[in-house]
Amino acid sequence: MPDITIPAGAGRLPAYLAVPEGEGPWPAVVVVFEALGANEDMRAQADRFAAQGYLALLPDFYRGAPWLRCVRAAMRQLFARRGPMFDHIEGARAWLAGRDDSTGRVGVIGFCMGGGFALVAAARYDFQAAAVNYGILPRDPVRALDGACPVVASYGGRDRMLSGAAGKLERALTVLDVPHDVKEYPGAGHSFLTEAELPAPMSAISKVILGHGKGREDAAHGWDRIFAFFDSHLVAPGAEAKG
Repeated sequence: MPDITIPAGAGRLPAYLAVPEGEGPWPAVVVVFEALGANEDMRAQADRFAAQGYLALLPDFYRGAPWLRCVRAAMRQLFARRGPMFDHIEGARAWLAGRDDSTGRVGVIGFCMGGGFALVAAARYDFQAAAVNYGILPRDPVRALDGACPVVASYGGRDRMLSGAAGKLERALTVLDVPHDVKEYPGAGHSFLTEAELPAPMSAISKVILGHGKGREDAAHGWDRIFAFFDSHLVAPGAEAKG
């Protein structure tokens, strides 16, 4: 069943697991949701990975609570670079890596708020690749991203909140000699890779400030880059598998 629970400290965490057709083992990916939570749009992204031959796990870090109740605490953890969400990301990685139908090679992908978590996790945990989509950069990215796994990142040029982020990330990863593919799409805004829609009245504001949803014609190219990058680092010929 897609709706499962996974270990989370002394308790359990609800999650959505998308499994490819056929027989494994498969590489795996942890999907870290955007601020709106583990909604149907984020489940669709997990399904997208399963269709490409990846075990995809979408943990519900909000535990079913409304996103407005949870997002402030999540953002505090992101800026502090510590807290339960980071612990749960690592727990999800370890759970996927230990499954019998997993090769043990795990990537992480995050959107919006989740992109910021994925970027920090790329340097903190044993991921083999990370996809960062319009994610906030940590302060002093060179220091924070030292030791990061390979990173593919996508930003929108019309996203005023993250103006210049792609260039800063590109420079930091180059200094650190981390394999990367960072691209800013000039006509795109925030959340152009998915179909997420903010509720009114935030929707109108976000379209002005963030260019929310603009440039969705660039989504296919962005996803092609993500899958090419993940295939190279997670399922490349000769990639070492567990066991």
